[in-house]
Amino acid sequence: MSTNAGLDPAALERLAASIESDVESGLYDGAVILVARGGEVGLHRAVGYSDRSTQRATSVDDVFRIFSMTKTFTNALVLKAFDRGLVSPTTKVVDVIPEFAGSDRFRTGAKSRVSIEHLMTHRAALSPTPWPVPPLEAGDQAHTIAAICEMDLVGIPGERVNYSPCLSHALLGEIVRRTLGDGRTFTQTLEQELLDPLGMTETSMGAPTAWADRLVPVAVKFPPGGFFSPEDIKDTGAAAYEGAEMPWVGCVSTVRDVFRFTEMLRRGGEFEGNRVLSPASIALATRNHTGDLLNDRYAKLVSAMEWYPWVANIGLGFMLRGPQLYQTFFGTMASAGTFGGYGAGSSQFWIDPERDLTFVCMTAGVLGEADNVRRFQRLSDMALAAAV
Repeated sequence: MSTNAGLDPAALERLAASIESDVESGLYDGAVILVARGGEVGLHRAVGYSDRSTQRATSVDDVFRIFSMTKTFTNALVLKAFDRGLVSPTTKVVDVIPEFAGSDRFRTGAKSRVSIEHLMTHRAALSPTPWPVPPLEAGDQAHTIAAICEMDLVGIPGERVNYSPCLSHALLGEIVRRTLGDGRTFTQTLEQELLDPLGMTETSMGAPTAWADRLVPVAVKFPPGGFFSPEDIKDTGAAAYEGAEMPWVGCVSTVRDVFRFTEMLRRGGEFEGNRVLSPASIALATRNHTGDLLNDRYAKLVSAMEWYPWVANIGLGFMLRGPQLYQTFFGTMASAGTFGGYGAGSSQFWIDPERDLTFVCMTAGVLGEADNVRRFQRLSDMALAAAV
């Protein structure tokens, strides 16, 4: 028997039970999950603990640091700049941020060739560092951009995919500020051009002190030795303080609010009568722009785990499922056109256009990369199996 949303209630209960089992085993502490079909919610549930150390139970009202899921909001603002003719995917970064070339003309190299498309597809040959400045200074956008502009490229733009934790979307955020922002800060632009039109009242750039009792603390569930250390994750959470501007990692939000964002994307750029993006820009952003290139960011993990090669499958900013069979956050059963975003071992969303299915999940407890991929692949496949 299915719900009116075309979702099997028994399958959704199995999905929730799988999360409960994860929490009981100590894999992570808790989660808030939402599954919807055609915009109709079939499951929205809080499981486990927001803070296991104090026995604080999760709530659907919990506010999470969403880490790199922030990038998807920045992507949307860039798409809005495309819609308004302010920039295009082929616009060179130096045409908007001239100082990106650097102050030493002998070190400019190929930086003049880097385009917005390169930034959005993680092919700009930028350093993979998460911190161009010390973490607690990264919330000063001008300071961060100045530091990035003096950094050299580490390869040839366009040739390889290497996921950029910080630099690409820091630059994209600055491009938004200088074009779509039209005199506003990035945060003001985010609020007025995206959050307000979508009614996302539970999302903020930087964690407001007034939300402290709803905020889920950062709990790291993996040992040192990976690409990111436990300290990197803790620093990222601490850096997203009230007033900080980090267009790559700085937002806090709820599952309920991210669902509003996904509904806008699922509906072709419109939500509750407000047109935020055009169907054309969303279609452009959710096509594969990296071909069969592998994502070098995950090469070490793939080798260590003896996994299938990690095909990048990146659109303009959004991550795609793609047609290949390999380890994936979005589930092995998702259609090739499934797209979404994720953040630091703890949160993700995806939209499967073929099934008209949406998945949003935020968890308490940041997992290591291998455990996170396996966890979200399993939960995503279980959500996909609920679509009947």
